[in-house]
Amino acid sequence: MYQESLSPPQPDPAWTVTDHVPLYLSLDIGEIEEQARRAVTLLGEERCEVCPRLCKVGRLHDERGLCGIGRRAVVASYFAHFGEENCLRGWNGSGTIFFSGCNLRCVFCQNYDISWEVQGERVSPDRLAQMMLELQAMGCHNINWVTPEHVVPQILEAVPGAITGGLRLPIVYNSSAYDSMGSLELMEGIVDIYMPDLKYATVEASRRYSRRADYAEVARATIKEMNRQVGPLRFDERGLARRGLLLRHLVMPGILDETEAVLRFVADELGPDTYVDLMAQYYPAGLVGKAGRTGDAQFEEINRHLYREEYLDVVELGRSFGLRRLDARSLGGADRLVRTLPP
Repeated sequence: MYQESLSPPQPDPAWTVTDHVPLYLSLDIGEIEEQARRAVTLLGEERCEVCPRLCKVGRLHDERGLCGIGRRAVVASYFAHFGEENCLRGWNGSGTIFFSGCNLRCVFCQNYDISWEVQGERVSPDRLAQMMLELQAMGCHNINWVTPEHVVPQILEAVPGAITGGLRLPIVYNSSAYDSMGSLELMEGIVDIYMPDLKYATVEASRRYSRRADYAEVARATIKEMNRQVGPLRFDERGLARRGLLLRHLVMPGILDETEAVLRFVADELGPDTYVDLMAQYYPAGLVGKAGRTGDAQFEEINRHLYREEYLDVVELGRSFGLRRLDARSLGGADRLVRTLPP
C-alpha cells in the first residue's frame, strides 16, 4: 500500500525504458542451475573463493571463514523496506533480504549484530526462494539482496526455484563492493541492478576503517565490472529502477579527501551518466569513540556527525566533476543536517 509520507519516485524521460523484463527471465532454468553448480564449487574443499579474502576453510563442509557463514546462508530478516532510494522503495517497498555475516570488519559498522555476530535463520535454497516469493506477494517492487558477497553460491541455488515459483521482479545486488570477479561473472544475467557502496579510494583508509588494505583496489575493479554488465541506471514510466548501476557513497566526516577521490574515480572511470547516491546519514557506531587498548577513544577523526556545509561542498564537488545524476532524496535530506558550529 502506498504510504503518503513517502516521496514517490520521479520518472526521468531521458533514462526511461519500456522493456521491464528481468534479465534472468531471458535465461533457461538449466543455464541458471549450471551457474549455481559452478558457484557452489567456489565454497571450496579447503579454500573458499567466493570473495577476495580466500579464507583457508572448506565451506562445502560447513567450515566458516571470517564471514561466519558455512554451507548455508543465514538470513537476519526480510521485509518490505522503505528506507532505500525512492526509485527502489517506490510505493510498496523494496523486498529486502538481509544476509548475516560479512567479509569486511568496518570499524564504524552500523549493523554489528548482523555483520559481526551472525544471527538469523539458516536457510535452504527452497526457503530462500520462498522468501523472495513472499516479498513479491506483498507487492514489493524488487528483490534486494543485502550483503550478498559471501553467499553468492547459496543465492544462485535458490534462484531457479524462485523463478519456477513465479518470481518476476528485478533483482538488486546490494553490496560493499568487496566482491570476487568469479562471483560477479556467475551473477551476470541474473542481477538487474547493482548497488555497490564505494567506501574509500586509498589503501590507508581501507586498512584503517575496513581492516582490509586491498578494499579500494578490489572495489574499483568490481564496480567497473558491474557497470559493464548492466550500464547506467534506467527506470520504468513510474520512476522505478529497472536496470543498471546505482552507486552509493557514505560521506564521512574527517576523511572528505576520500570522498573527493571516490567522486573523481566515478567521473573518470564510470562517466557522468553514473547514478550516485551521496549518503549523508553517517553517525558514530561500532568501535568509533570506544576505548581502545590504551584506554583512549578510537577513530576520533570520524567520531561525529556530518555538518551540512560539508555535505553541500561534496555535492558541489561532484557536480564540478560532471556528475549530474545525484540522488534527489539524499540531496533533499541535507536540510536535516546540523550547520557547522562556529569555532
